[in-house]
Amino acid sequence: MSSERELENGRRSFMKLLAAAPLFASLGARSLASTVAASVAGMIPTSPRNWNNNIYTRFGMRPLINCRGVFTYLTASVELPQVRKAVEEASHFFIDLFELQANAGRYLAKMSGAESGMITSGSAGSISSATAGCIAGADPRNIYQLPDTTGMKGEVIIMGGRSPWDSCIRLTGAKLIVAPTVDDLKSAITSQTAMIYTTWHDDDRLNQILGISKPAGVPLMVDQAAGIPPYSNFTRYAKLGVDLFCFSGGKGLMGPQVSGVLLGRKDLIDAALYNSPPWEGAICRPMKVGKEEIMGCLAALDFWSKADCAAINREWQRRMERLAKIVETTPGVHTSIKTPPPTESDSFPTLTISWDEQKFGLTVAQCEQQLREGNPRIEVQTNENASGVLARIKTPSAPLGIGRPTTNQMRILPITMQPGEELIVGNSLRKILDKARRQSA
Repeated sequence: MSSERELENGRRSFMKLLAAAPLFASLGARSLASTVAASVAGMIPTSPRNWNNNIYTRFGMRPLINCRGVFTYLTASVELPQVRKAVEEASHFFIDLFELQANAGRYLAKMSGAESGMITSGSAGSISSATAGCIAGADPRNIYQLPDTTGMKGEVIIMGGRSPWDSCIRLTGAKLIVAPTVDDLKSAITSQTAMIYTTWHDDDRLNQILGISKPAGVPLMVDQAAGIPPYSNFTRYAKLGVDLFCFSGGKGLMGPQVSGVLLGRKDLIDAALYNSPPWEGAICRPMKVGKEEIMGCLAALDFWSKADCAAINREWQRRMERLAKIVETTPGVHTSIKTPPPTESDSFPTLTISWDEQKFGLTVAQCEQQLREGNPRIEVQTNENASGVLARIKTPSAPLGIGRPTTNQMRILPITMQPGEELIVGNSLRKILDKARRQSA
């Protein structure tokens, strides 16, 4: 029986190797640079890169292949060509920033269905600007008084629990009130409540919150930093009646990393603008966003509003399938590709890779480290590196209730990968896993 099982496993491994042969041939026929620079029809274009001689290597650093996703510490994403062009053109002119934001707000309103909008220094900047606007309004005396909220509504309800981003709220002087569930919201609202903040994205809970917040006259802010793609999220919250919502410009939008979008009611956006740069004395004045970021972010939004997102997702799916096909040539390695729903972050094809750590004598963490130390340097996503900060300090337990699943997994996200990199990553992973399997046999 065991010999028959071994024969069957050997046959399956041979068939997988045969199926992956064209991919190995493609990889072997190209240099690293040409593989990465290979164009893929219908996908966002990229430019040739010299991995061994570039602006970073000249400063003693090694660029990396990013399979982890749009994390800020990994510089989030690579700008779209349309964004680079807009940033370059914008950099040659002077412009009145108040007028620029006003015009950007009208354009954002037309695109999103919200009453108005503004470009910020990122989702974190959006949170701070929105909070300051809800507390101080447009009164210059109140604006200059922050973070002292005396005489103003100074409480912000945070739904679900504390998060690493609630510091963006607290720096305005706001006092946090935690409402673990929607059932706790009504009793949490007082005469001092300036805003309700949540990272929840599903329609059911948002509608429940709005059913309580609207009659109470308290604005709701939804933070969906990595909510694009899909682009449909850009218009979804205005239709729901959410008062304020934000996205990162430098994550899935592939705009300037130091940019974000805050959208919502015109009175609240106007107040947020008064509490933001270039307004002198505003608490959010340090969170500057320049003409280049504003025009670059608008260019990114313009691209996504017209892009064939289904075609992009199909290309990302094909890339993950190619990577999986290479990795699965190692017996005992299993893969799956799933696309989370639009109401969740990272709503695009994501590859999960697993193996028996005991049989291979190789943990996911060890494999991750070998990829990071390899050439080229590769970053992947695991349960143990959910935050760049936590990964750096190697904390055994995460603060603020950030849990870790008991079973570690390796995930590959295509959104930050350039065309051709799936072949390089797949081959690097295959070598590491196959070596471990042979050594432990």
